[in-house]
Amino acid sequence: MTSIAYSSVSIQTSAQPVPSIPNWFGEVTAIVSHLQHQGVLAEISEQVRFARRRFGRYEVIDFLAVLFGYAISGERTLEAFYERLQPWESPFMALFGRDRLPARSTLSRFLAALDQSAVESLRTLFLTDLLARPLGKEEQSGGLFDRQGNHYLVFDVDGTREAARQRALPKTADRPAPQRRLRPLCAPGYTGRKRGEIVRSRTTVLQAHTHQFLGTFGNPGNGEYRVELRRAVTVIQSYLQAHHHPEEHMLMRLDGQYGTGAVHADLSGLPFVMRGRDYQILKRALVQTRLTLPPDQHLAHPESGMVRALYDCPDVPVGPDGASCRVVVATHPAGKKKSSVGVTRAGMVYELFLTRLPQQAFTTSDVVARYLHRGAFETTLADEDQEQDPDRWVSHTARGQEVWQLISQWVWNLRLELGHQLHPDPVRTTEFAPALPPVHKETSAQAPVQGYGKAVVALPWKAGRFSGQDFALQPDGTLRCPASQSLVAHERRREADGSLRVVYTASIRSCRPCPLREQCQWNGSATAKSRQVSVLLHPLVIGSEPILWRDWNRRSHRRACMRLHSQRLEVQMESTVSLNRIDTPLPFSRAERAHYRLSFQERLARNARAPGACSIAIKLFGIPEAFAVFLGLLRS
Repeated sequence: MTSIAYSSVSIQTSAQPVPSIPNWFGEVTAIVSHLQHQGVLAEISEQVRFARRRFGRYEVIDFLAVLFGYAISGERTLEAFYERLQPWESPFMALFGRDRLPARSTLSRFLAALDQSAVESLRTLFLTDLLARPLGKEEQSGGLFDRQGNHYLVFDVDGTREAARQRALPKTADRPAPQRRLRPLCAPGYTGRKRGEIVRSRTTVLQAHTHQFLGTFGNPGNGEYRVELRRAVTVIQSYLQAHHHPEEHMLMRLDGQYGTGAVHADLSGLPFVMRGRDYQILKRALVQTRLTLPPDQHLAHPESGMVRALYDCPDVPVGPDGASCRVVVATHPAGKKKSSVGVTRAGMVYELFLTRLPQQAFTTSDVVARYLHRGAFETTLADEDQEQDPDRWVSHTARGQEVWQLISQWVWNLRLELGHQLHPDPVRTTEFAPALPPVHKETSAQAPVQGYGKAVVALPWKAGRFSGQDFALQPDGTLRCPASQSLVAHERRREADGSLRVVYTASIRSCRPCPLREQCQWNGSATAKSRQVSVLLHPLVIGSEPILWRDWNRRSHRRACMRLHSQRLEVQMESTVSLNRIDTPLPFSRAERAHYRLSFQERLARNARAPGACSIAIKLFGIPEAFAVFLGLLRS
């Protein structure tokens, strides 16, 4: 040992290498202790079974232990993770009750050889563990509360992509075809803003107010979004059943790639809101007629200042089956640049929003705001990329990559659960939309803030005479009389109850020679004026309560668990076996000599930690007593 003394600092050096404990080892210890205490590791060993040659003495739990540690560590590559773990592999595997650490090549072979049944068993266990321990208590219910006070659970379903760039290879007749390692995993597809040649897409399901992931489903290229959507719906239904929440009081927010009527059959009748991309709906006579009437509401963007005019079109048949759907059309003037969303026609940009939310509980602006709020999902995916990066390539096979992404989401949920134990903060309440004023308090010049209902006309006023019901609204904004003449709107006036009266008038030159004039006008041919018809738009009857959103902070609980990286950790390994002892090899059994297939319990025991192995003591600092009791490290 050498020493150099400065005025106030003494620096000593030593040639003896002493590796430092990885800063993430403390969080690994806490999370694995929690899994051990809850019996999750035992369930993985019993339920996730896969047997294959060339794995030596290792089983599924050994490889999943490596993936759990890799996801918690945040190391950029498996090589860096193994390099940091190598001096501490014995205490690391001892946390899982195992003996030896699998080599990286063995892990790669395991991920490449996995079958689909093992992946689905792990997926089922992941969801079962999530549903077994809810984050919030009954008195701290989070989610969305509509204008009638109904409680909705919100789920976000969205796709994310990872692009891969491949080295250019010569393709000539004298060379064999190139073999791409990522070809079974990826395929050509839309790369978005990411540079690459081939991509892999995965659909993620997020519980919005708890920020817990419910599942991930991946496929090469652009993916099979309808198949993945049906699987996501099944997972959401399992979540609702476990929490005894009615299906009609949930909300699924979908990305624009699902915005066609064809996906309605895949949603099993669950309420949803999504951006539409089937702009042929705008050509429907029902929608065209509604666009000629005044808008229901105006929605101003708080940052850009862009104002959208909103038109509510309930009960519009969409899709090949003609399923009834509520369509909200948003319009705004086109700018100098082409709009990235919507379709531009005659200097006006049209956007579509499809939903099954009831009109009595959500106004048109509430529907659009609920969809635009799904932008919070993007920040969650950004946090996931920063902390764990589940889209990085861990395996060159689809099943191996799927297992890695499941483990990453599992670690995300475990950090949330442990963070809630470290800091049990109450839910926070946000008023997303203020309460609506009563209709009778509005002035005659003010439009109702809740929007309008369906257009209605007067009932028959005299037997044998034409009433307003005989004059049909046309897509061009006019009325068509029984004599096939047009009536044009020439007056709009606000009534005292907030209703809007639109008065349509025919041309006197069309009414004078009309053979149906006796049935149409009060005094028949003696009437000096042309026929007029009033169309009334009554205010919708909507609950007056504000729209409330209750959730927890997206980052604080996870970061509370990750702060264990900055706490001191002590690891002591003491051997209880004499160094001079010579182990006598045990005799072979007849089954071993004949190479009979081992049972799963016998296979699991091959790499189990022996009772006589060296004792390991791990001391964690910065662990509150109540948190230690929750982890099962102390008795209450």
